[in-house]
Amino acid sequence: MSELSTNTSKNPRYYLRKKISDRVISGHPWIFANELGDHDGQAEPGAIVDVHSYNGSYVGRGYINPASQIRIRLLTREKNEVINADFFKRRIQTAWDYRKQIGYTENCRLIFGEADGMPALIIDKFNDYFVIQTLSLGMEKWKDAIVKALNEIFRPKGIYERNDVPVRELEGMSQQKGYLSSPFDTNIIIQENGLQFHVDIENGQKTGYFLDQQDNRRAIKNIVKGANVLGAFTYTGTFEIHAAHYGAKSVLGLDISENAVAQANRNAELNGVADRCKFEAMNAFDVLKQWGRDGRKYDVVMLDPPAFTKSRESIQKAITGYKEINLRGMKLIKPGGFLVTSSCTNLVPPEMYLDIIGKAAKDAHRTLRQVTYQTQASDHPILWNIPTTQYLKFLIVQVL
Repeated sequence: MSELSTNTSKNPRYYLRKKISDRVISGHPWIFANELGDHDGQAEPGAIVDVHSYNGSYVGRGYINPASQIRIRLLTREKNEVINADFFKRRIQTAWDYRKQIGYTENCRLIFGEADGMPALIIDKFNDYFVIQTLSLGMEKWKDAIVKALNEIFRPKGIYERNDVPVRELEGMSQQKGYLSSPFDTNIIIQENGLQFHVDIENGQKTGYFLDQQDNRRAIKNIVKGANVLGAFTYTGTFEIHAAHYGAKSVLGLDISENAVAQANRNAELNGVADRCKFEAMNAFDVLKQWGRDGRKYDVVMLDPPAFTKSRESIQKAITGYKEINLRGMKLIKPGGFLVTSSCTNLVPPEMYLDIIGKAAKDAHRTLRQVTYQTQASDHPILWNIPTTQYLKFLIVQVL
């Protein structure tokens, strides 16, 4: 028998219930536990299984984890496609070809999970270094094959895993991080939009750097010229340093993390803008409120806050947080100045986010004129049938 026929015949079969939403049939790769009915054969956690509709028609092939609410994540809809090491190499090569085609070659999100047909896998490319997150048991089992494919396609200088994320515990896995190649200096310097930035692969947030805003950072170019700029939730100062580079008169960045502020100031020095781009460790919520009372005014206020919520249960908390900081930010802006603001949680959809900004403007007694509204960079592709792939909202408005 061929490898294909052997593989197909050995996969356990799982059947969807008759009455489920059209989400799975329409192309979404997640199948929840309550959407499954009968099954033929037993599957080890993380193993490859075939999924069929209640009437027996083929739906797709993916990996299963009985410990997860997302019971099965589909990898392919092609009945004749074998899930093996070559499958993952092909998917990575296809993703790389797409990034090159749209102009992302030096630094990019190489694999964006479901959007690249590889659910729960994140790979960020920082020039010749790669950072991997395998966020599900099924993907963890293919980690060696993924690393092998990266070595064959890219010949990288180093590969590092940042699996120190709580979501792995929902899959019954431990958190961990470390080298997947020979050890290397995890403090590297990357280039973006003609600037340089320190990246701490080992200890930085997420994979060490937020690549998803790289296009949006260029969008501030015209509004910051000659401006006094305030940035809050700056992390390592990428937006603020872009502002200084694009001709801002002065830039002050705030972040609650002493380590982030130290790295932001290093980034300012690295780019020769430390004379007019400073960072201080402060609680942005408290400072924005107090400075509003003090009557401080800026030409541009930039807000790039954390997600505020990781679950649907705390969405109201996120709504309150986003409204509060944007309201405070608007009150610090001179008439005719600009607000640059964003949200990085997919639990707050675009319509809700824009409504929050509108309500903040109403409470601040300000009128907004939209300059631009964008989402994440194109190396984080969006699939319309998978709403979670669109998560970043980026907005520039003039505050009248």
